[in-house]
Amino acid sequence: MIDFNDKEKTKHLLAEKAEMFKTIAHPVRLCILAMLIKEEQSNVTDIHCCIDVSQPTVSQHLAKLKSAGIVSAERNGTEIIYKIKNQEVKHIVEEILQSN
Repeated sequence: MIDFNDKEKTKHLLAEKAEMFKTIAHPVRLCILAMLIKEEQSNVTDIHCCIDVSQPTVSQHLAKLKSAGIVSAERNGTEIIYKIKNQEVKHIVEEILQSN
């Protein structure tokens, strides 16, 4: 819970959470996260087949999610396997998608 007595800490925490929401607040990124929740892990090609955008676009969105610490990437031979790293984001996306 937020400690409103420590204004600097509260300000930092809220800025951090707002940035997380900005990162996931895009239809393509939400779709990527939904697929990774369902499949647990995937590569760009599989994600691209599920989303109606180009493979470079999927790669750009994955790069944003990775730089924000939301997904992780692990090389497996010539392919890169993506997984959700941030469990808080996973729970948030699950809640968003369940409410529909």
